[in-house]
This record gives sequence, C-alpha cells and structure tokens, in this order.
Amino acid sequence: MKRSKANEIIQYTMDALKKAQFPLPPFAYYGPEEWARLPEEEIELVENMLGWDITDFGSGDFDRVGLTIFTFRNGNFYAKEKYCKPYAEKMLYVMDGQILPFHYHWEKQEDIINRGGGDLELTLYNCTEVDFADVEGGRAHQPGQFADTPVTAYVDGKQITVPAGGKLLLHPGQSISLMPGQYHQWQGVPGTGDVILFEVSTTNDDTIDNRFHTAGDRIPSMEEDVPAKYLMFADYPEYTKYSFIKK
Repeated sequence: MKRSKANEIIQYTMDALKKAQFPLPPFAYYGPEEWARLPEEEIELVENMLGWDITDFGSGDFDRVGLTIFTFRNGNFYAKEKYCKPYAEKMLYVMDGQILPFHYHWEKQEDIINRGGGDLELTLYNCTEVDFADVEGGRAHQPGQFADTPVTAYVDGKQITVPAGGKLLLHPGQSISLMPGQYHQWQGVPGTGDVILFEVSTTNDDTIDNRFHTAGDRIPSMEEDVPAKYLMFADYPEYTKYSFIKK
C-alpha cells in the first residue's frame, strides 16, 4: 500500500467520524513528530498497539477489500501484570460495499456493533477441528477449512442459528457476538452508506490471532511515496523509541 493512500484513508475516516459526531482521543491526531517525542507516560500506546490500523488484506484494492481500524484500548497477552485489562475496544470503519474477507480468531471473543451509517451483511461458517488445532508447521498460512455444520451466534442477546454459509444482516444499532473458531466475512451493503462499527472483545494481538481462509497479509507493507501524515501501529517501532511487548 502506498503511504499516500494510507494518509488519504485516515483523513477520510477522521472527517467522516467528526461529521457523525464520534470523537476520537488526542493521540488519534498525533503526527510523526509527536510520536517521535512520545513520553514514557504514554508508552502504553505503543506497547498495546493502540491507534490507527489499515489493511487491504493483501488484495491491493483497499476500496473493495479492506478495513480501517482505530484501537482505543487493549490489554496485553505478554504483560498481564503491567496491563491487566482483559478487554479491547476498537472502531472499525467499513466503506460502502467494502468487504472484510473470511477469517476467525483462535483466542479473541468479540462483539461487533453497528453504531451507525449503512447496513452490514455477515456470512458465517464454523472452522473444522483440524483447521483450528493444527496451526504448527506453517498450516496457518495454508487455505482454511469451512465446516458444514450450522453456526450459532447471538444477535442482541438472541440466539440465532444459520446453516453453514448462512447470512445475517445488522442494521444500525444491532450487534452480534462471535466466538473463536467462527469464520466470518462481512460487507457493507452496497448503496446503504459507510458503516461505523465498534468492536468490544477480549484482549487481542492482531499480529498473531487472525486465521484467514484465503486472504493475504493482515499487516500491509508500506511504499513510502510521500511522508506519513499520521501513523499506524505497525509504524511505531520505526518512529518511536519504544517497541511492542512480545514473548
């Protein structure tokens, strides 16, 4: 992805959220200079990977297949005594018609909430037991496996079961609870407008806890065609004196 495109996406999302009266915290607006001077009192922003995150899932076509994320808060798998939050909260911005490809999480349990804008269509599968368990030896980088079993999820506290590959529609104000091992794909329903989603979940690490069915890289490489206007969490180790906490 080109840096000019990333700058454009973040600015577009900031403007759209402001218009929709969804305020962001001050660090959402930090530029490279602010990140370079980041004091130790704000080290949590880096160590817990808070802030902006853009991905096209290796598609090379963000407007069709992609997602813009802003992480407000998160715990940390590797420093539970220092960061004891067992939860995370994110804003997920879906452009009109934009697709999030099939994936599930091994660890994360999540609620996806349509906070406003257009409608969101989800398609659900369970993964197979082999797919969920056999992640060593590079299997996690091979195509995933859909089970042919019914999928049970909860929409606003109501248990709903759909057949494998079944679809659910979330209108603004509705939410769905998804469990580990449940493949999900979504699309902003074309013609209904951009969708402002929020995710409330258990602590997660997007560098290791995404199992895609066929999609490419979760964290895109960046072509630096112009200077960065805002940073994504993947930029922090390069632009700050801090780094992520890993095992």
